Amino acid sequence: MSGSPRPSLLIISFSRLASDARVLKQIKRFAGIYDVTTCGYGPRPDPRVEHVRIEDEHWRTHHGRYITLRTYPLAHRLTPKAVEARAKLRGRRFDLAIANDPDTIPLAFSFVPQRRVLADLHEYSPRLHEDDDVWRSRIGPYYAWLCRRYGTRAGAATTVSQGLADEYQREIGLRCEVVTNAAPFADLRPGPVGDRIRLVHSGACLRNRQLMLLLDAVELSSAPVSLDLYLVPNDPGYLDELRSRAGALPHVRVNDAVPYAELVPLLNGFDVGVHLLPPVNFNNAWALPNKFFDYVQARLGLLVGPSPEMASVTTQRGLGLVAQGFTAEDLAAQIDRLTPETVASFKAASDRAARPLAADAQVDVWERTLASLLESGA
Repeated sequence: MSGSPRPSLLIISFSRLASDARVLKQIKRFAGIYDVTTCGYGPRPDPRVEHVRIEDEHWRTHHGRYITLRTYPLAHRLTPKAVEARAKLRGRRFDLAIANDPDTIPLAFSFVPQRRVLADLHEYSPRLHEDDDVWRSRIGPYYAWLCRRYGTRAGAATTVSQGLADEYQREIGLRCEVVTNAAPFADLRPGPVGDRIRLVHSGACLRNRQLMLLLDAVELSSAPVSLDLYLVPNDPGYLDELRSRAGALPHVRVNDAVPYAELVPLLNGFDVGVHLLPPVNFNNAWALPNKFFDYVQARLGLLVGPSPEMASVTTQRGLGLVAQGFTAEDLAAQIDRLTPETVASFKAASDRAARPLAADAQVDVWERTLASLLESGA
């Protein structure tokens, strides 16, 4: 044990912690239970924790030479971000760790007994960018190796959807519990629905998400709707293309992203959250993303593509409509079915689902798991 009145917990993520919604949920819950130290990019994410900052110059870097040679132990050990984190944590020991994504698991093992590490595998990492041929042949096998070599040794593992959990079990032999990307409960009410139905989409501006399909669908639809997009400028060139196209369409606007703390209240002013995500890779096919739950907390109706995880929850809880395919025509057909009355019923269903689909019940899985690992005496 650490000598602190409370057990010590290391939370590691090679991400900007202050803007990583999933990691922030871990920090928020456990800062009141454990003596928490965080390790990752950016400033301290919570005043209650000690923070070990990794410098931005090492952002998302891999040691390409060793990955190419498939000398994977060296590839991880000599990756600049891992070298820096290991140096800054040298001499420390912790009672527990949450290692976010596969490349932080061996780092956690340096400071915590393996069976007291919870590996939170946000996505199915071996196929993360499989739509990129170079990534699939070069980086994918490295992530598969990390999962087999280290993920299977961790005390427990979680991931974001059942489809991904099934793939980890089938391909890696790694059993994962599901902890969805549910949003915190928001004490809001559904707003009224006017004659023009207000559609909204929020998230990353990535070309492989084919966001132009949303604009195409609105143009094809004969329904009186508007569409607002709030986009993080991941791909500035693509964002410019979307803005240019939106400028030629009435009632379509491309807006700057807002801080996450402001997002759900902003979304509450709309009617229907839209997410059509073509299955260009495995993780897109089985996505159950943050925005899905943001829309529920904002008390919106939902309009999604036939992605199995999103479609299942939408249908089971009566939250909205599911397009039959991933084309603009498929989405436009569902937009045409929207009426103020049906949208009001979908928003009421989101209101009923907001509490059971909120983050608390999901974060409880992590809390129970860490308590069990601590009690195991490993």
